[in-house]
Amino acid sequence: MLTGISHHTVYVLDQEEALAFYCGKLGFEITSDVDLGFMRWLTIALPSEPGRQIMLEVPGPPFADDDTAAQLRDLMTKGALGAAAILTADDCRATYEELRAKGVEFTEEPTEQPYGIDCALRDPFGNPVRITQPAEGPVTAEDFAEHGESATDLRA
Repeated sequence: MLTGISHHTVYVLDQEEALAFYCGKLGFEITSDVDLGFMRWLTIALPSEPGRQIMLEVPGPPFADDDTAAQLRDLMTKGALGAAAILTADDCRATYEELRAKGVEFTEEPTEQPYGIDCALRDPFGNPVRITQPAEGPVTAEDFAEHGESATDLRA
């Protein structure tokens, strides 16, 4: 039986720039940095969740051939690969202000949503990242209806 998620990949164009952003600005820490010869295995995690790691991977061998890597880079810079991460915070508005002061550029300011308070940014490579202060309790379709939207409106 599965017991958890240990790693998730976020594609980046430059691993050093990714470290400057994810560690230097967002507060992640390096969990492994290994030169395997054919690739650099670089993972980060939040100090509060060291068992959930993000691998900062440059598209290319051994996981993708050159043509596929070029397609991935193109999709990534357009933000078309989907959310790199949805991060949680105890206070979304305070986190937003703290990160703005560090030079993080946001695409959406903190906004009340049925599921909590939420804001959005893009990493230096175009990957969407969201920060959410989750609402207490379960969220239902009725919560979205009370908010004046449907759950499918989130896809826009």
